[in-house]
Amino acid sequence: MSYRLVFSLLDRMDAECAHGLAIHALRLGLVPRDRRPDPEILRQTVFGLTFVNPIGLAAGFDKNAAVVTPMLDLGFGFVEAGTVTPLPQPGNPKPRLFRLTGDRAVINRMGFNNEGAAAMAARLQARASRGPAVRGILGINLGKNKDQADAAADYVAGVAALGALADYLVINVSSPNTPGLRALQERTRLQELIARVLAARDALARKPPLLLKIAPDLMAEECADIAAVALESGLDGLIVSNTTVARPPGLDPRHAGEAGGLSGKPLFEASTEVLRDMYRRTEGRLPIIGVGGVAGGADAYAKIRAGASLVQLYSALVFEGPGLVRRIKTELAALLMRDGFASVAAAVGVDHR
Repeated sequence: MSYRLVFSLLDRMDAECAHGLAIHALRLGLVPRDRRPDPEILRQTVFGLTFVNPIGLAAGFDKNAAVVTPMLDLGFGFVEAGTVTPLPQPGNPKPRLFRLTGDRAVINRMGFNNEGAAAMAARLQARASRGPAVRGILGINLGKNKDQADAAADYVAGVAALGALADYLVINVSSPNTPGLRALQERTRLQELIARVLAARDALARKPPLLLKIAPDLMAEECADIAAVALESGLDGLIVSNTTVARPPGLDPRHAGEAGGLSGKPLFEASTEVLRDMYRRTEGRLPIIGVGGVAGGADAYAKIRAGASLVQLYSALVFEGPGLVRRIKTELAALLMRDGFASVAAAVGVDHR
């Protein structure tokens, strides 16, 4: 109820200003913590990492790793910071973030605005210096600077700067807001890119799992190529999916025509179908993080049954508030127990069996 009151005020503000206020409030410790233990049924090991629950914060919320610990304190099992580029960049001109409140959706064309890898590394080194009491799993989502012609060089630089500070790394080639980025999903270019980034990862003393984040707007042949490359290359997993450039009918006409990626409730079905397809094409051999339109326990459960080992959300937080994380975990645990599963892992991909 209190968040609905706050949101009624935030909804009248520019969306990017409201997001900035949320980050500031989290940094000041003004958002309540939820450190209650999670149901044991939600615990699992994926990529060799132990997750206390499978619900994560998707990249895009905390671009600069400014509020990793506060977001983990909300009850997320893991947080993915970024997208971060080697050099700082301002992103696209404003306005570039739009709420479609009635649709429970967001359109953004942010353009990888961030403070750069060095600033993130310094912040995360300071966080690590606080000792083992800092809990939770941290992923870092890597991108390229807009004017970099050699894309792989930027991802390699990101690995070198941040790999030692991450529990897992993500190659983001699927944002629609950086010109030419999605072309990196083409088979030959993707093979070369992954080979170079894996070589950089393998040069680290500690080798964090490396994942690839793909778009929901892929043709069947493109999905087949990505699945084949992922299996052949030695990638540790996939994230399915990023935002969509599609515009389903019925969206709020005030913002539906804005350029950028659409996220939130309207993305759920399309992203889940790509997830289902990629799980089938990879024969369940690669762990998948399912993203897109998750706003409740039933949504998370559907992603898991379709093939996701872990689930992320972001847009729904805008409309539902921080209490959403606990609600999803409670609902998911109840659904697993209702259907006789002893763990999340037992339910992964069950719709394919």
